[in-house]
Amino acid sequence: MDAFTLLTFTIAYAVAVLVPGPGVAAVVARALGGGFKGAFPMVLGILAGDLAYFIFAVFGLATIATYFGPIFVVVRWAGAAYLLYVAYKFWTARPGAEQMKPRNEAWLKTFLAGFSLTMGNPKTIVFYLAILPTVIPLDQMNLVAFSELTAIVVIVLLAIGCGYAWLASAARDMFRSERALGRLNKAAGAMMATAASLVVFQH
Repeated sequence: MDAFTLLTFTIAYAVAVLVPGPGVAAVVARALGGGFKGAFPMVLGILAGDLAYFIFAVFGLATIATYFGPIFVVVRWAGAAYLLYVAYKFWTARPGAEQMKPRNEAWLKTFLAGFSLTMGNPKTIVFYLAILPTVIPLDQMNLVAFSELTAIVVIVLLAIGCGYAWLASAARDMFRSERALGRLNKAAGAMMATAASLVVFQH
């Protein structure tokens, strides 16, 4: 893949990731409630979902993704339901007692929440199955080009996703009083509930 095409894809993809949506809202909410470590598995889940759609697009599976649309609707609702559950836990957490700190057993759930959120996110679907083919000549795809584009997806999404998580976590660390932490928990809960609603109602 020539340098200009790779640069064009990098810019288009970075803009798509930077624009706030359900994924950004969920990552920020998770970082506000549980710190950077609590949000990182969700970033990885979002990355896995992006890579799945990227593979769909590159290998001409867009029609399959469209054909099995009802499955993605189920995934979307399941992801939204989990986000609402996490929102409830944030909202009802007692400052100083339960801060939704990341636990080993919650890592997989958080990862799957990020994955299902991405699989049901219309913005992601539109980018990979509609915009990507206009930016990348998929008929010229080979192993080297696939590796280059995959590396761009991984680097850009991790950099931006972790950036959002770090900023939200840093903002959380600025507040130490129980009252401030209580407000942060409620803010995280509200943002997570907003992310869930965006997953369900965004078209």
